[in-house]
Amino acid sequence: MRQTPVGRGDVHLVRLDPTLGSEIRKTRPCLVVSPDELNQHLRTVIVAPMTTAGQAYPWRVACRFQKRSGFVALDQLRTVDGERLIRRLGRLTPDAVRHVLRRLQEMFAQ
Repeated sequence: MRQTPVGRGDVHLVRLDPTLGSEIRKTRPCLVVSPDELNQHLRTVIVAPMTTAGQAYPWRVACRFQKRSGFVALDQLRTVDGERLIRRLGRLTPDAVRHVLRRLQEMFAQ
């Protein structure tokens, strides 16, 4: 079971393998996008993997984390068990988190 609290906007190192097909692979930083109320009560967390590869598609939000530029891959959202979270790496800025959440609203409202 997950030992540390998880909050929306946190970036955790997450073990995404095993994967299938075109799912983003490896152990990588992921942004927690699930609401804190869910995070407090469920053993699962909704995350968006982060990547430094790829192009600036509308569903990939540009961000800067730990002095590296990259993207939050909203096209690769997934729900993972807390056991897949290895450790907390930090948080995105409040502005970056707001941008990600706005983009998610746009994606799912259309």
